[in-house]
Amino acid sequence: MKKFCLALDLIDDEKLIAEYGKYHQNIWPEIRKSILDSGITNMEIYRVQNRLMMMIEADESFSFEAKNEADKNNSKVQEWEELMWKFQQQLPKSKTGEKWKLMDKIFSL
Repeated sequence: MKKFCLALDLIDDEKLIAEYGKYHQNIWPEIRKSILDSGITNMEIYRVQNRLMMMIEADESFSFEAKNEADKNNSKVQEWEELMWKFQQQLPKSKTGEKWKLMDKIFSL
């Protein structure tokens, strides 16, 4: 089992943050399928203010490269990602177009 933690910010607007949360209460079936098909077995997103943290658990078949390639060829995922940009903003020092940033684990008990 692989584990990953990623971060992203939302635009700091209460109405947009609430709308983003509503979309994630019932994600599109095609998005759920694309996540599961990639080898991700569990995904959780947490929020404090406008900062998001995503926890991913995946099987050994998962890779970010393969997921990104599959997403590029999935029109529904592209539609979802374009819609989500309405709510999201890049973390400082991100490359152009870069969304979720992989976090470094600095502690484990």
